[in-house]
Amino acid sequence: MEITGKVVSGKNHFSWVLKNIEGLWDLYKKKSGLSLFPGTLNIELDYEFSIPLNSVRIESYEYGGDVSASFYPCTVDIYKGIIIRTDKNESGKGAHSKFIIEIGAEVKLREVLNLSDGDNISIKINL
Repeated sequence: MEITGKVVSGKNHFSWVLKNIEGLWDLYKKKSGLSLFPGTLNIELDYEFSIPLNSVRIESYEYGGDVSASFYPCTVDIYKGIIIRTDKNESGKGAHSKFIIEIGAEVKLREVLNLSDGDNISIKINL
């Protein structure tokens, strides 16, 4: 399946989270197999996206925090990544609507793909 949308600026929250919450980066690495760059690429879609039911979960109790999230593997250009969605965002009560997906990868996707706000982009996922 291919998802297309436009690059938009984020809130730099995931960057802060990975840098400041002890054990969370290691937990993402263990569960995703990726050494995530501390930040995500935000994509605005023309439709609401729900994280697939068979996604991998990070529960708040696993790192002593208060935010649980799901993530699902994807590919952006040649780069493996994960679509990350907190439970609050998935329920429509978080900082991002369901029209926004956040993609984590081992590289700064915005930089390596020379992306700017408003650029169109495609993401591949296997459901």
